[in-house]
Amino acid sequence: MAGGALVTIEGIDGAGKSTLVEGLTRELTARGVRVEALREPGGVPVSERVRALVKDPALQVDPRAEALLYAAARAQLVGERVRPLLARGALVLLDRFVDSSLAYQGAGRGLGVEAVRQVNLFATGGLEGDRTLLLRISPEVARARQGSRAEAPDRLEREGDGFFEAIAQAYEELARGDPARIAVIDAARGRDQVLRDALAAIEDLVSVVSARAAR
Repeated sequence: MAGGALVTIEGIDGAGKSTLVEGLTRELTARGVRVEALREPGGVPVSERVRALVKDPALQVDPRAEALLYAAARAQLVGERVRPLLARGALVLLDRFVDSSLAYQGAGRGLGVEAVRQVNLFATGGLEGDRTLLLRISPEVARARQGSRAEAPDRLEREGDGFFEAIAQAYEELARGDPARIAVIDAARGRDQVLRDALAAIEDLVSVVSARAAR
């Protein structure tokens, strides 16, 4: 998109995505970069309502319905916020994007990565991240981190170990298949080191966005 860049943050629950988004927003804003941070599902009113549905532990959601709900929330976010922000030259940090659906619904739910990819190509109009930061962490460590949180686990976080192992493996396969876009970061390291690694992985995009803004 003209002027801006889309950086997506991926990883299993407990990998530290939200913490990284906060750190990147702080550091890049301090440099004078126009940063907009969004989350999935959510970011706009329609998508936030879908978020409440898919996260509700009291609901039973069919896997196909789950995939379609996530895609619908994504379509609204892309149309209402992401594309306009990119067109205005922002560097958009997005906590989860299409890769999450490929891993969670495609692999974790067993719907098939390619089937879910096609649904999301329609939902996003083919929009892809310019760079994806994949936070690599073992499901065991991620579970331990989740256990230390104050809030109760949501519907997906209550799934068993096999579910998250399949997701972690799917993320690894996605990274191997698209190394130019997906930068893998060791999320088991301290948060300051993770932030430094992430900044290094997007430095080229930051430079381009900053140069365009200065014209």
